[in-house]
Amino acid sequence: MKHRTQRINFVFFGSDNFSIGVLAELEKAGFLPAQVVTVPDRPKGRGLALSPTPVKEWALARSIPVLTPEKLDADFSYTLHATRYTLFIVASYGKIIPASLLNIPEKGALNVHPSLLPKYRGATPIEGVILNGETETGVSIIKMDEKVDHGPILAQEKIAFDIFTETKTELEARLAVTGGTLLVKTLPEWFAGNILPKAQNDSAATLTRLLSKEDGVIDLADDGLKNFRKFRAYAGWPGTYFYAHRGGKKVRVTIITARLIEGNLILEKVVPEGRRAVEYKDFLR
Repeated sequence: MKHRTQRINFVFFGSDNFSIGVLAELEKAGFLPAQVVTVPDRPKGRGLALSPTPVKEWALARSIPVLTPEKLDADFSYTLHATRYTLFIVASYGKIIPASLLNIPEKGALNVHPSLLPKYRGATPIEGVILNGETETGVSIIKMDEKVDHGPILAQEKIAFDIFTETKTELEARLAVTGGTLLVKTLPEWFAGNILPKAQNDSAATLTRLLSKEDGVIDLADDGLKNFRKFRAYAGWPGTYFYAHRGGKKVRVTIITARLIEGNLILEKVVPEGRRAVEYKDFLR
């Protein structure tokens, strides 16, 4: 398989750690993109210095050309048209790709999506399955069309996960590996014409939305299971936090570790705004 995959001239669209997990599995099998497309560098950290995406760093470390368009407009389309690419692969890119781009490669554009489509379409499928208390999820490989996560399915694989311990960060890492290995199995069959794409059942579709920092706030008086799901679903970003009053001021307190015991959310370690991490019991004192 390795010898065969090296001849595929494809562009990879991706930006975050899920994308990196997929790329790692592709690289193991001999797939390396001829071109990488990712979102532009963004301000990050306290100093708000411009920082590249993990995918840009991965590509530059392998001397793979990188494009970081702000807009997927006619000029960008012309850039991709200039080279005859066979396939586009998309995994957690972060922008909606117009049909004018999806139709460029001969074999279309394939998307690795971390849910069992048509459930959990959209930007936050991993968070969605944790928030809703699902006991299984998976990955889907679809042939993309102009609608979000709507295209026909080429392959799917289910995985079970621990609904009481596994966080979004941990589940994302496993799904990336699952998605990458499934893609490696799917690509030779797709190029050989052995796969008949199956249309999604739109009536069963559910949609997730973009998150904001404000989604991470929790009310400690809410149901313990609900709050624990939020803690696990929002691990990494946006994180979970609550507000407390100290010295006449409203202070944001970020939750670092927590457990669910007999239906109650038990906070273990927190970071009060402007301070270092402390045990929750010490914060209360």
